[in-house]
Order: sequence, then C-alpha cells, then structure tokens
Amino acid sequence: MKPTCSARRSAAQPLSRRARPARLSGRRRSPACRHDVRSVLLALVATVAPSAGGPAAAAPPSDPTGSATWDRFRGPNGSGVAPPSRNAYATTFEPGRAAWRTALPAGHSSPVVSGDRVFLTAFAPDTAAGAAAGAGELLTLALDLESGRELWRRVAPRPRIEEIDRRNGPAAASPAVDAERVVVFFGDFGLIAYDHAGEELWRTALGPFSNLYGMGASPILHQGRVYIALDQHGGSHLLCVDAADGEVIWRSERPTATSGHSTPVLWRPEGGRLQLLVPGSFFLTSYDTGTGERLWWVRGLSFEMKSTPVLGEGLLYVNGYGSQFNEEGQTVRATSWSEALAGDSDGDRLLSADEMPDDFSRDWFPFNDLSRDGVLDEGEWTYFRNAMETRNNLMAIRLPAAGARGDLTRDHVAWQYFRSVPQLPSPVLAGGVLLMVNDRGLVTSFAAASGEVLQQGRIDDFVDSVYASPVASPAGIYLAGRAGEVVLLPRDGSLEPVARADFGETIVATPALHDGVLLVRTDAALYAFPGVTASR
Repeated sequence: MKPTCSARRSAAQPLSRRARPARLSGRRRSPACRHDVRSVLLALVATVAPSAGGPAAAAPPSDPTGSATWDRFRGPNGSGVAPPSRNAYATTFEPGRAAWRTALPAGHSSPVVSGDRVFLTAFAPDTAAGAAAGAGELLTLALDLESGRELWRRVAPRPRIEEIDRRNGPAAASPAVDAERVVVFFGDFGLIAYDHAGEELWRTALGPFSNLYGMGASPILHQGRVYIALDQHGGSHLLCVDAADGEVIWRSERPTATSGHSTPVLWRPEGGRLQLLVPGSFFLTSYDTGTGERLWWVRGLSFEMKSTPVLGEGLLYVNGYGSQFNEEGQTVRATSWSEALAGDSDGDRLLSADEMPDDFSRDWFPFNDLSRDGVLDEGEWTYFRNAMETRNNLMAIRLPAAGARGDLTRDHVAWQYFRSVPQLPSPVLAGGVLLMVNDRGLVTSFAAASGEVLQQGRIDDFVDSVYASPVASPAGIYLAGRAGEVVLLPRDGSLEPVARADFGETIVATPALHDGVLLVRTDAALYAFPGVTASR
C-alpha cells in the first residue's frame, strides 16, 4: 500500500544498538506530505518534561458506569477491581480444583461476563502451516458461567491479514458487554455486535490499520454508545458508534499518537460532563463523550502507551514504557536537526538510513520513518528527539474540576515514579495501595495518595515475564505470569503470597472476577474457580 501523508510508524525499542534495520525504499515524499507531517510533529517540541506543581482544585473521581459486572477489559471502568459480590473469592485455585475447564482456541483477550454468560474472542488457525502464516478464523464465543459449556461461537469476516508483532495475536481486544449485546473488535475487520443468544445485530468495517504491534485496544460500552481508541502509525483516532446499529456518531483525530493500544476509561467531575480519558503518545487526553471534543490534557507520558489508567484517591494513575533507553539514567539525547543534516549527502534536507549521523539513530530509523517512505524530515527527527527525551514512568494525575480546559500539566501532576515501570501490565488500586508489576516480574507497591514505595521485589520463585495485568478482590490481588503461575498477594502492599498455583500453560490474558468467581484464561482453556457462597 502506498504511504499517505498521515502514515506513522512507532518508535519502539531496537533489539540492540548494533542491530541494523532492513534497507527501506528510497521513495521521496511530496512537499505537501512533508509539510503535513512536520506541522504535527514539530508541535511536540514542548510536550516532554512536565513539572509537578502545587495543589490544585480537583473534583473527586467517580466510576460513572456504576457497573456491577466484569463487563469490559479489566472489569468496572477498567479498574481491575471486582464489583461487589455476595460471595467470597477463591483463595485456592490449583487447576485440578477448578469448577470447570473449557478448552478454547488461542486468544489474548480477557473474558467478560453478563448474567450467566461469559464472552471471549479467539483465533482458530486453519492448520499448523496456516497458523504460521496467520491464516484462520476470528471467533466470538459464549460460555455458560455455571458449567463452562460452550453456548455458541460466531466467525467474524476477515477481509485481510494485518502484520502484527509475534507477541500479539489477531484476537487481542477483549469484548465489551451490557444487558442487551456484546461488542467485539478485530483488527482484521472492525466492530461486530451480537445479542446474548449469538444473533448478529450489526457490523461496522474499519481499517485497514497500520500498527507495528498490531491493534490491541478494547472497546467499551456505556449508555448506548461504543467507544474505541484506534491508535496506529497514521490516522490515529477515537471513535464513537451507536450501540444499537453501529453507525458512527463522531470521530476525533489523535495526530500525536503514533502507536500503542491503551483502552480508555470514563470519568465525570462533580457537576461536569462525562469524559473519556485516553492515554497516548506523550499525552493523557480528556474527550467529551457527547461530541468527541478534546477538553484537556497532561504531558509527560511515554511515547509508547499500552496500559489502561485507573482512578482513585482523587487521582488517575497510568504507566508507560518506551524502551530501555528511556530508563532513568539511561536516556540518550539525539543530535539537533541542524547537526543531523551534516550527513545529508544529496542536499535535499531529507535523511535516508545511510545518511543517519550515528549508529544509534540508524538503528532507530525504521521506527522513526513515520511516513514510511524511506526518509526522515525535520518533523520526524523532532519526534525522534522527543521520544528519546521521554522517561518511562508511572504518573499520578490530579483530576480537575468541571470545566477544565487546555494543558493542565503544571498543576496536576501529583507524583511520578521512574524505575521498573511496566510496558504492558496496567496498575491496580486496592484499599489505598497501588500495585504494579513490570514485564519482567518485578512488583512495586505504593501508598497511592503520596507515591511512597511500600515494597519492591520479586516474589519468591516467581521468575517470569508478565503480560497480564493484576486484578483485585477482597481476597487479595491476583497476579498471573506468562509461564502459567498465578499468585495471590495481600491487599496491604506486602509481597508474600497468600496462595499460588502453576497452570502449566501460557497465560497472557488478564484474569476476570465476577460474583465470587475467578476466571483464568490460558492459551489452551478457560478455568473457573468459585469462592465461598454466602449463606442466605
């Protein structure tokens, strides 16, 4: 596909400083296209290095969804916290003690629940050879919550097979469900809605998409509308469609978002309008849910954002990780554009990979060629410089009062933490304790209000990479490692497990919690662990 002016490519971590990208096409872009890219990216010059200001008036956060079920990725409003339940959650979850185990096709999405039904997406390869080539069916499945019996499965259209990172999959986005319908998203098609009996209600084709990692943000459903963030190399946008018929209500462009797949959360300040809070490259941004209007933003996020924010303690918490070169004490500063032009051998003020000023910028060239045309202009070089100047961090943002507009960075960054930050897992807030686990299994707990570190370390014998996000119930905080071990930690921030179990199967999906039932999805099956039923 011929690149367009808005095409972007994400700056992701190279394998090493010495790694060499494949030689790209030498095609030159038109002056008009260069202008469009430059006008957007030069605006990023002042988007990094926020300062934490003093106290600012803020409305306490609330969960405007009022959800009593695990109805989207990470449950009620993306919090990762179990909704109220009559039943206690399991503290024993060895695979052999599951109430049921249902074999499933592979998928990275998490289960969602409505009433007596569990909904998931999955990918069923045609053959072993087809799996390697990406061929196969995109599935939506419904299971009975009590027995695990499969009630129905539906196959989505698949007009294309988009290239994705090997760590991702074609069924990455989790469904969203309400009392009437379940909505799913596949990067190879778009959005589809079914009723709870499996009857298709509507389909809305979207894309094609261009994301280095593949699409991964999940839809959310609220009061008859579906919202989804579609960040990619070019044409990133936030979309709102009518949950009744799939018709687009509004689309809000996100020109500074270059990749990532963060799922938004909802928030309403006291006396104010309902807002979508969306992380993306460099910014946390608020949008009016009614119109898609951009309301306010905070600078200082990573140039790569994949986590879902959580609300509590009057704050929003969100973590972002760009690369090893954005670690505290490891940052690398790129040269200025004028210095870089010293290598412009043909004098066209565009830099090819061979014209990069050093090995480091040459290694990063494929990720910074946002227009994907084989050369960098000043705007793309500015993006590279800004990306290198961001720091991996966990940020606590004071939520503003109703009517807030514009850049709130100076007075609304409550605290930041810069070490051992996750790339994929989102944090969880439970009882005043904020807990995060990075992709290498290092766990950090904080006093949520102040950012004081309570404990940090590795759980004994939990040597694992982590893709799934932690989730919390009254029983504790469940943490799943990719190699298949699940541990239960206390809610007080200590790191001594209350319980643990080894599933012996890969776990990528975030567990789900519903009415006393713990649902754990592996690459082979879905397990259900009921807790203790309260006496009537």
